[in-house]
Amino acid sequence: MQMEQSKINQFPPLDKSAFSVHSLTDDLSDRDFWTSRSPEERLEHIEMLRLLNYGDLASSRLSRFFEIAELS
Repeated sequence: MQMEQSKINQFPPLDKSAFSVHSLTDDLSDRDFWTSRSPEERLEHIEMLRLLNYGDLASSRLSRFFEIAELS
């Protein structure tokens, strides 16, 4: 699923001043929040995170390498 350029631009800018650290054992409501969202909303958020992390490289394709092994 590829997002249109107009959808990419609708994401709010990332607030880099907001930061928190939690233990993996903390009981947070994140799971409840994300399970209450539709699959489409979850995929859109994943796409936003991918674009934030990889920028222009997010749309480039992965290289594939094949090797031919000779059977003896």
